[in-house]
Amino acid sequence: MLLDLDGTLLDLAFDSHIWLTRVPALYAEAHGISIAEAATKLAPKFREREGTLDWYSIDYWTRELRLDIADLHRVESARIGWLPGAPEFLSRVRAAGKRLVVLTNSHPVILDIKHDRTRLRDHVDAAHSSHEFGAPKEDPRFWERVREREPFDPARTLFVDDSLPVLRAARRAGIRWVYAVARPDSSRAGNRHDEFPAVDGVADLRGR
Repeated sequence: MLLDLDGTLLDLAFDSHIWLTRVPALYAEAHGISIAEAATKLAPKFREREGTLDWYSIDYWTRELRLDIADLHRVESARIGWLPGAPEFLSRVRAAGKRLVVLTNSHPVILDIKHDRTRLRDHVDAAHSSHEFGAPKEDPRFWERVREREPFDPARTLFVDDSLPVLRAARRAGIRWVYAVARPDSSRAGNRHDEFPAVDGVADLRGR
């Protein structure tokens, strides 16, 4: 079983807080502008890199924004948390003898910070960042390269994620069972997914 991290196992509210609240506030403070002005300036920078590895790279954004993105995650790490039922779900799946692999676009440093807070790696067999493979999960090259590390059979694999572009990429890679998470962020309304079977959270995958 292949699982996304943020918005699938961990509450995306943490990442929303970092990128939609704290980064604009710190950028505004650094440039002597309002938070609204900062958000306006940041939006096209983010859109330009969306879907690329840079979009998920704290090294890239630290250079681009001149903010210590890793330190910001550490300072705010008390906000990191599981989505409802996620640890129990992982325990059930492992007890059933299935291999659990986390595939995330999070930078390795951020993955480490989240592990330190949640002990994520203690709950799964492996956790890989797309930065290890030189391509984000949206890119076909990611799926080619990850199979060299994790030789799974797509016809017998289930994958869960909250990102529509990633779900589409997994389907193109031939993964048989692809599920969407409809409630990845506890601070926001749920998402509607028409292209893929959807669950509110991984806890609802009981018996699948």
